Amino acid sequence: MKYYKSIIVIVVFTLCLSLFSHAQIVISKPNLGFSQACASASFNTYNVTFTFSPEGDVTAGNEFLIELSDDTGDFSSPTVIYTSTAGSITTSPATVTFSFPTTVSGEAYRLRVKSTSPAATSTPSDAFPAYYKAQDEPFTINNLVATGAYCPGGSYLLTIDNPGPPSNNSPLQYPALTFNWYKETGPSTSAFISMGESLVVTESGTYFVETNYGSCTSNSYSNRVTVSESGSGSTSEISSSLGNPYCSGNGPTTLSAISGVSYKWFKDGLEISGATSQMYQTNESGTYAVEVDLGNCTDTASIDLNAEGFTSSIDVPENHYLDEGETLTVTVTTDAISPTFNWYRNDVLISGAVSNIYQVNQIGNYRVVISQTTGCNASTEFTFSVIDAFPAVSNIPNVISPNGDGVNDTWIIPQQYVSGTDTQVVIYSAQGKVVLQTNDYQNNWPQNQLDFNSINPVYYYIITTANNNTKKGSITVIK
Repeated sequence: MKYYKSIIVIVVFTLCLSLFSHAQIVISKPNLGFSQACASASFNTYNVTFTFSPEGDVTAGNEFLIELSDDTGDFSSPTVIYTSTAGSITTSPATVTFSFPTTVSGEAYRLRVKSTSPAATSTPSDAFPAYYKAQDEPFTINNLVATGAYCPGGSYLLTIDNPGPPSNNSPLQYPALTFNWYKETGPSTSAFISMGESLVVTESGTYFVETNYGSCTSNSYSNRVTVSESGSGSTSEISSSLGNPYCSGNGPTTLSAISGVSYKWFKDGLEISGATSQMYQTNESGTYAVEVDLGNCTDTASIDLNAEGFTSSIDVPENHYLDEGETLTVTVTTDAISPTFNWYRNDVLISGAVSNIYQVNQIGNYRVVISQTTGCNASTEFTFSVIDAFPAVSNIPNVISPNGDGVNDTWIIPQQYVSGTDTQVVIYSAQGKVVLQTNDYQNNWPQNQLDFNSINPVYYYIITTANNNTKKGSITVIK
């Protein structure tokens, strides 16, 4: 009898063990809480919901896993992106929250759910795009120069700047990223050209590049660059890394030219010794130019650089003639913030002259210094000369040099022949043409640019006083 009881116990135990070992659940196809995943450092939280049945067959040690396929939907080497705490999920449906890896980049990822006790696997989810936007802000190409040029039959290379100008978060710092280049086809349309970190351009047009985040929108795109064939009427540009105007108090700016074989930089028309690189650093205002050797041709560019951080203008010429008893109102216009004004005559500060307007009633060399006192602490100045229109000279000069240097620029004759003396002044060209005839001479000839077709042209004058005394002679004009 005891033998039969033992047999019954063994059979029951075996049946129970068999039923336990064959416990199983069915997990539904995951229901995604999103249509696409455009993750970034500022957002990477996503939900997925699934059901399983029967709930009672899930053991206390069970874990639910969320697996991610590759970018084609293949689960040959899945990535586990979520694992629940053992025994924490016991009721269905269940919703879990997870984050995507920073390496996702594709249009056809899938998710699936697995359990460990009992072991079960769901069918894969619907396919979805997923990208991690490691860089999601504008970046620069071509050193932020808005133009490029190539020789006829040649090409121009556009590249993403790395690291680029200051504060440029270059996407090249993220090796996993890829890039799409485009050419503008209209005011708001463009055509895909190719992929890569650079683009060889052989056709005129406007180009730009975007980080490839597929169907996800992003702010990771470059500036536009207009490329043209050199010699077709185009001239390239120079960019300033700190903008223009810029504040010299923040340090020097970097001027950048287009890409070429070699470079020559100039400031105010003079070649800068040793400046033969694509970039030139400066902290001074001026007109900068560069000649770029493109191989079989040359391109040029220039920039009027303002290092003061503001703009100003003055309404008088460098030289102004003032009659006795006259006054000259000088006005400075500026967009400087909280500006101050200091006026000088012959390098001596004029007491009380602190506004943007000054009344000049004396001859001399004047200077006004405009300073910005808020934000960029910088200053600029203008100089001008006020000259006696009728200075006391004893002789009639026979040489003048109208070159704008303020010395001997006009024909200054003795006071007994100028305005108010009823003296006739006639000046003839070498061909006998009358170029000036007046009874009110202002010591201001020549007022206009003279023709220098011949070297040092000669003019002739006849001065006739009110009592018919006559003076005759020649005037040689030199540069």
